[in-house]
Amino acid sequence: MRTVSLEQVGREELALPPRVQEALGELVGSAKEGLLALSVGVGLGVLAELLEEEVVEVVGARGKHLPERTAVRHGHETGEVTLGGRRVTVERPRVRSADGRAEVRLATYEYFADRDPLARSVLERMLAGVSTRRYRRTQEPVGQEVEQEARSTSKSSVSRTFIERTRVALSELMSRRLDDVRLAVMMIDGLDLKERTNVVALGITTEGVKIPLGLWEGSTENASVATALLSDLVERGLDPEQGILFVIDGAKALRRAIRNVFGDAPVQRCVRHKERNVLDHLPERDRPSVKQRLRRAWALDDHDRALDQLRVLARELDHSYPGAAGSLREGMEETLTLSRLGVSGNLKRTLESTNPCESMIEIVRHTQRNVKRWSSGEMALRWTAAGMLEAERQFRKIIGYRDLATLVIAIERDHDQRRAHAEAARTPTKEAAIVGAA
Repeated sequence: MRTVSLEQVGREELALPPRVQEALGELVGSAKEGLLALSVGVGLGVLAELLEEEVVEVVGARGKHLPERTAVRHGHETGEVTLGGRRVTVERPRVRSADGRAEVRLATYEYFADRDPLARSVLERMLAGVSTRRYRRTQEPVGQEVEQEARSTSKSSVSRTFIERTRVALSELMSRRLDDVRLAVMMIDGLDLKERTNVVALGITTEGVKIPLGLWEGSTENASVATALLSDLVERGLDPEQGILFVIDGAKALRRAIRNVFGDAPVQRCVRHKERNVLDHLPERDRPSVKQRLRRAWALDDHDRALDQLRVLARELDHSYPGAAGSLREGMEETLTLSRLGVSGNLKRTLESTNPCESMIEIVRHTQRNVKRWSSGEMALRWTAAGMLEAERQFRKIIGYRDLATLVIAIERDHDQRRAHAEAARTPTKEAAIVGAA
C-alpha cells in the first residue's frame, strides 16, 4: 500500500489545469491594481462565457448537424456593456436566423448592455454634488486596460445622460396617478431658484406617509400658477371631495386657488411664516416679547382663548406698530385652524407650519447646490423634480401620524357643518316665504 504524505496531497490539490493557470496569469496584472480591478476582469470573463453558453442554447452545439436548427452563428463584433458608471467594450457573439434574414438577440447581452444603470449612476452622483468635470474621478478603479477603453464618462456625455434621466424623473413625478391616494394634508410652498421660482406640493396620507405630488413653474403669489398646479392634481385622479387640510404660507393667490379647485376646504396658515411677517414690522428690541406672546397663543389647545390672546396683542400693536397689527390680523383665524378642529399634541406641532414641506425643499436645494446658472425653466423643473424624488427616498412618517384619523374625522365634520350652513342660508325661512307670497 502506497502512503501519501499531507504535503503531496496539498501539491495535488493545488495542481490546476493549464487553461485555468493561463487565465489566472492574465489576471495577475489586474490583481496588482486592486481586488475590484481583479473582480472586474473575472466578471468580464464570466460574461463572455455566459454569452457563448446562450449561443449554444439558441443555435446548438458547434459541429453537429441539426436539421431543426432555427438559428446560426454569425461571428463576433464589438459591443458595450454598463460597468461602474461607464460603458466598457466587449466582444459579443452574433446569431442570425437560419434563413439569414434577421438578427437574433441574446438576452444576456441585452441585459448587461442596458444603459439604465449608467443613467442611475450619473443621476445619483450629480445629485450628491459631483460635477460633470469630476465625474470620472469618482468612479471605482476597474483596471487600467478596462479604463482606457471605457466610454460615456466625458463632461458632455455625463451632462447628456443627466438631462435625459432628469427628464424621466420630471415625467414620472408629473404623471403619477393619484386615484387611490387618500390624503389627509396637502402642503404647498415656493422654492426660489435665484431668478426663478417653482411651486411644490407635498401630500401626507391618512397613514402619515409623505408623497411629492407635483410642481409648477411660477410663484405662490400667482393665482393662475397655483390653480394650474391644483387642477393638474385633480386631473391625475385626486378626489377634490375628500376632506383635505391645506397648509400654506399665507399667499392670497394660493388661498384663492384652493377655493376655486377644492371649494371651502380648511386651511391652516403656517405660523412660522406669520411670525416672520409680523416680526419684520417690529424693531429688534420688541421682537422677543412679541414672538413669545405669539407662540404662547398658538400653543393653546383652546381655540377661543388663543384667538382672544391674538386679538389683544393686535390691539396693543395698533398704536405703535400698525403694520405689525395689520399683518397679524390678516388671516389670523386660519393660524388657529388646527385648534378649531380639535387637533392637539405632536400632530398639531407638525402641521401648524410648512416645515415638512420645507424639509423636502432643503433636500432639493442641497442637490442643486452646484448649479451656477438656470438656463431655462425646463432645467429648473428637471432638477427640482429629481430632488423631490431623491427626498422621497429619505422620507419617514410624520410625527403624530397616529392621530391623523382624528384629523380626518374632524375635517369631514367641519365640511358637513359648512355645507349645512350654506344650505340653510340659501333656503328661505317660513316667515320670509309668507312675506314674499304676500
